[in-house]
Amino acid sequence: MAFLQITDLCAYYGKAQALHEVSLNVEQGEIIAIVGANGAGKSTLLDSVIGLTKTTGDITLEGTSIVAMNSSQIVRRGVGYATERFNLFPYMSVRDNLMVGAYTARDDVQKNLDMVHKLFPRLQEREHQETSTQSGGERQMVSLGRALMTSPRLLLVDEPTIGLAPKVCLEIADVLRRLRDEFGTTIVITEQNANFAMTLAERLYVLENGSIKAEGTVDELRDDPRLSEAYFGL
Repeated sequence: MAFLQITDLCAYYGKAQALHEVSLNVEQGEIIAIVGANGAGKSTLLDSVIGLTKTTGDITLEGTSIVAMNSSQIVRRGVGYATERFNLFPYMSVRDNLMVGAYTARDDVQKNLDMVHKLFPRLQEREHQETSTQSGGERQMVSLGRALMTSPRLLLVDEPTIGLAPKVCLEIADVLRRLRDEFGTTIVITEQNANFAMTLAERLYVLENGSIKAEGTVDELRDDPRLSEAYFGL
């Protein structure tokens, strides 16, 4: 049984349907990427896993359905979410923003903080800096760090490279690999940058207009015309 299993998932914003019978699976300790153009439904898919949308279908984590749970319950079951929108408190310090993520894992605060500082030494150096004064790359690090403060076994990362310089993208990729290799974290990322996704993920799902258009390993999809179709309509 897959670590995360999504089956025939439909998601709605009011009467508007954003996802159409999406099915995918993620094995424990794996990094997968959901790629697609802006508006394909990538963020909606992650929002649905964390319990932020109205859905039909099923989502199971280690064999247990989580669709009837609220977001707090899902986080307590080991799901962390680093959103593309950051959702940081701009006039709070880096440290205080990280601490916001610790409310569901209070027994592990120091252990998790040490891990975040190990992965992102810059956040320790600037722990008293307000996030409103940070670069986009640093805010992305805070967003990832805050998600890690929840002690996640499954980490959802929405658009980790959007608007970031190539050097920062490489830093983010290195951290995500370390999370998998050193801490055993299972990771799902969404990406518009298919090239970045292919350097990081083991398998890809191509999402277009709320539906899965293609899936497979990086090698299987590298030259697949469906990837170009999903992005450019070619």
